[in-house]
Amino acid sequence: MRTRRIGDAEVSAIGLGAMPMSIEGRPDEARSIATIHAALDAGVTLVDTADAYHSYAGEVGHNESLIARALAGYGGDTTGVLIATKGGHLRPGDGSWTVNGSPAYLEQACDASLKRLGVDAIGLYQFHRPDPKVPFADSIGALRDLLDAGKIRMVGISNVSPEQIRQANEILGGRLASVQNQFSPAVRDSEAALRLCAELGIAFLPWSPLGGRSVAGVLGTRFAAFAEIARAHEVSPQRVCLAWLLAKGPAVIPIPGSTRPETIRDSAAAAELALSAGELARLDAS
Repeated sequence: MRTRRIGDAEVSAIGLGAMPMSIEGRPDEARSIATIHAALDAGVTLVDTADAYHSYAGEVGHNESLIARALAGYGGDTTGVLIATKGGHLRPGDGSWTVNGSPAYLEQACDASLKRLGVDAIGLYQFHRPDPKVPFADSIGALRDLLDAGKIRMVGISNVSPEQIRQANEILGGRLASVQNQFSPAVRDSEAALRLCAELGIAFLPWSPLGGRSVAGVLGTRFAAFAEIARAHEVSPQRVCLAWLLAKGPAVIPIPGSTRPETIRDSAAAAELALSAGELARLDAS
């Protein structure tokens, strides 16, 4: 597996987005753990989660706990695996999403994530989504304090604008490690954020890089160029999509979601797929 960098950590060029293993329609735990183990076997060393990845009230942190159990039961070495979790988003249990970016809540959420993951410090802790009721600077200041206290090793932010990236990096004294925004063939409005991350040396983690669960399976149907290039390489359109994202620059580390071993193995193989300049231009224009 080829590698890229998040802050001072070297991670696999393709990560694993673990959210689908805990929200509505999730598989049974045995299949989820098999999927995480397949990712590790394929060389994936970045696993993305959040305390809000759960289905029902009363099971906050379901995904974090699942990942902790999967790592504990893995037969190989997991010391090089970076777990990236998030705080600031909440799910009341009725299918809705809410936000809380208050410093007091973020500190409480971080402490709870530390316990569920069973670690002394969280490798990458990300502010999940800005809270319009709380000044953005106050939320980022809370993460800076957690970083200075040693509870987290790196700070990331998610669902943000270029202006917020610059502001967060300034508040953190140049220590912003990652930005996680949605980016896929269907959603490309974070190009400016991606370019800024490349300029500042900040990792860019596209979430739902295949378009999300409802779209990923039919990506080649919706975007013909991806299917045509996939046929030429005798690979899946999904693998072509991830290779296309990787080609956007060394700061990009896609985190496709998965609930089956075979899909994460296919995603991981995208790190070895080289696309020509002409193919990339066709995909950009599609």
